[in-house]
Amino acid sequence: PSTPTFKVETSDSPAGARILTLSGPLTIQTLFDFQQIVREETTKPIILDISSVAYMDSAGLGCVVSAYTSCQRNGRAFGITGLTDRIKTLFAVTHVDGLLPCFDTVESAAAAVKP
Repeated sequence: PSTPTFKVETSDSPAGARILTLSGPLTIQTLFDFQQIVREETTKPIILDISSVAYMDSAGLGCVVSAYTSCQRNGRAFGITGLTDRIKTLFAVTHVDGLLPCFDTVESAAAAVKP
């Protein structure tokens, strides 16, 4: 069976944060593009919209956490939105739910995540 495609689309919020809209499974097989984009974005706050990510493995989760810590190191804001129940459970089980700033909508994340 072919692996579902993983895509990252980038856009900017009106306030100037970089919005990364992820779709497809974020796993060890697919995370390279995501990692690359996060590495290249060194100035803007980052908002991750993962509402179209059905599945994330531990490598995908590690990637999200490292995007967050990279923002923290550079004094940039970070927000994540669109958590499915499955991903909320993953975050709770791995105890990152208290670490990552999660928002209900891209708009609320954009309001909180200002450059």
